Amino acid sequence: MAGTMRALVLRSHGDLDQLALEEDYPQPTAAEGHVVIRVGAASFNYHDVFTVKGMPGIKVPMPVVIGLDMAGTVHEVGPGVTGWEAGQRVMVNPINRKKGLMGEMLDGGMAEYCLVGADQLTAIPDAVSFEQAASLPVAYGTAHRMIVTHNTVRRGDKVLILGASGGVGTGCVLLCKGLGAHVVAAAGSTEKCRRLLEIGADEAINYNEVDFSKWAIERFGKPQRRSYEGGVDVLINYTGGDTWGPGLRCVKRGGKILVCGATAGFDPKEDLRFIWTFELQVIGSNSFYNEDFSSLLGMIERGEMRPVIDSVVPLEGAAEGLALIRDRRVMGKVVVTP
Repeated sequence: MAGTMRALVLRSHGDLDQLALEEDYPQPTAAEGHVVIRVGAASFNYHDVFTVKGMPGIKVPMPVVIGLDMAGTVHEVGPGVTGWEAGQRVMVNPINRKKGLMGEMLDGGMAEYCLVGADQLTAIPDAVSFEQAASLPVAYGTAHRMIVTHNTVRRGDKVLILGASGGVGTGCVLLCKGLGAHVVAAAGSTEKCRRLLEIGADEAINYNEVDFSKWAIERFGKPQRRSYEGGVDVLINYTGGDTWGPGLRCVKRGGKILVCGATAGFDPKEDLRFIWTFELQVIGSNSFYNEDFSSLLGMIERGEMRPVIDSVVPLEGAAEGLALIRDRRVMGKVVVTP
């Protein structure tokens, strides 16, 4: 019998006050093909807010420990597991192929221990901290697949990133800069713009003060139909909604619009004339894979990138940390150390 542990538990949907730090939640034991990790760090994503509130069509089994992203040390190895042993430092792919997302369909990382499939593990180099590794899976994995794996951004490209201050956004800024692009980061406050410049963005614009599309056209020129002059080479737009139409207008002929989500609305008004007239490429990217994590860990180990961490809080302060995500008062990731 493994005993009990501390965990941030959701027992019914609602606001964040439905989350409770429980001192005696059942500690998992290793099952066939699985390991138990001692969680060293976990990080929040906006998806965790959706899980707490409840999403149409998704039935979350209660109670559940929230938290998709985590890293830690192998504590116990289950039957049938090869290649992993107690004491190894690992990060976790939050997608369990049989049951769904950790922290939603299965207990996640906001606890002292977590049961995960052996195929979800990636070894962490000694030079990478648990906090850094726990920042990566959803946000940086998504950004890496969209930009690096799909080979969509090249040296010298002018890249405009909408919603640049969150986890995916800061990941996009760092990866695009690493590839030698000229990065314009759009965010919703002067302070966020200042911090985006600090982490490497070449320019930053407050989309609450300026129309990002008109700004880009004034800055880089109006896209031309008969030449390749004007506009940005790449627009990263995972907000959708009201930003989609204006976004079409500021991308150069032959340019790319990268899409990995639709946080402001998935069914925007479309104008296909821009797609064919300017030969635009709309490139979708979905999810992340263990090879994305290995690549990102290598970048950190070599000193080529440092994940942007807004704050690190103990498990006692986890609900308050998630409130920062909900209210969009963060720059980068909120990390919890159980």
